Amino acid sequence: MPVADPSSPTPAGTGAGIPLHDVLIVGGGLVGASLAIALDRIGVDVGMVEATAAGTLPAVFDERNLSFAEATVHALTALGVMQELRAATGAIERIHVSRRGDFGRSVLDAARYGRREFGRVVVARDFGEALEARLSALTRLTRYRPARFVSLEGGDGDARAVRVEQGGAERVLRARLLVAADGTRSGVRDALGIGTQEHDYGQSLFVTRLRSTRAPDGTAYERLTAHGPTALLPRGDRHYGLIHGVAREQADAVASLDEAAFLTRVQDAFGWRAGRFVACGARNVYPAIRVVAREVADSRAVLVGNAAQTLHPIGAQGFNLGLRDALTLAELIAYARQDGDNDCGSDALLSAYVRRRREDRDRTLAFSDGLARLTANDAPLLRPLRSLGLFAADRMPSLQAALVGGAMGYRGDVPALCRGTNQDGQP
Repeated sequence: MPVADPSSPTPAGTGAGIPLHDVLIVGGGLVGASLAIALDRIGVDVGMVEATAAGTLPAVFDERNLSFAEATVHALTALGVMQELRAATGAIERIHVSRRGDFGRSVLDAARYGRREFGRVVVARDFGEALEARLSALTRLTRYRPARFVSLEGGDGDARAVRVEQGGAERVLRARLLVAADGTRSGVRDALGIGTQEHDYGQSLFVTRLRSTRAPDGTAYERLTAHGPTALLPRGDRHYGLIHGVAREQADAVASLDEAAFLTRVQDAFGWRAGRFVACGARNVYPAIRVVAREVADSRAVLVGNAAQTLHPIGAQGFNLGLRDALTLAELIAYARQDGDNDCGSDALLSAYVRRRREDRDRTLAFSDGLARLTANDAPLLRPLRSLGLFAADRMPSLQAALVGGAMGYRGDVPALCRGTNQDGQP
């Protein structure tokens, strides 16, 4: 696998010693790495600018618990990533949703829809190791690491020019398509002049693993409160993955609690339907902030994953949506190459990308934000309406089917790999 060296200015490409890639991905996290793997399998020359050194995983690959929708599992299996997971994953066979203080609850059961499960729970660290195993086997990927994006340079109509810093020196790279996969506070997005819409939910989310007297049975729980969700995800190691939302002004006090006091707090918020909570791991805390780019494409540039949209984690939509961004882009590039067009950054291709992503993106953003705002609003008049909604979701087949489709990752024009087929429609 090529790894760029500042002393060797031409690891790939041409043009006065400046490397030229088909695609240059800035960001080697969950979505950026997945995109590199998807592009390599169709023969695209890819460069990837990564902030971390070889042998070190990006900070995003921590103890967070990722909920992979069925569509995501299909795609990552086709990309050979799921096969590289060394730790056991947990099946999500049921989804149980309720809200503290409201009547009613909704239970979605995969068996009711002829499925064994809705998806899998994977620890982010384990996923990072699996991605790294696949990346290390790629033959067309040039990895610039550790390196950071500095600025956009004046380019020509055929390529974007990007300045990066690596090993204390700066260099310029060129690409027919620049992909911003550098997270919520994307430097590439800012350099492109693409603005954002932001909303701070005023919540802090504590993430850890949790052990209960009752082992996970395939049920994922979402217990909603005015201060955010308390979610339990069934991991593959007999623990639950916990997300516990608190009001931002309480975050410091909650962070200072010892293990016993923290468990008592979570038990009070969640209840006893999953047993008595007896232990938890180290706790990480993250702000719940929605950041949505006003545009997802520019001339020879595109945003994917959190650079395009960072969602509230309620409903576990974020990574699944970002992966569909990446796979749609890879699929369109594959179609263009089949038609003899090797320009990965053409206006026509990027226009098609924007069109194909619109429905999925808009519907998922609306679902995530609406659910977060509605469930956090403690106005007395909303309680009977929410209770009625939970009751309806548990009793109306058409409404349940729509919720199930979204939970499994099937919204809008879904990439072929997410459906369990390749670009030609074959399994």
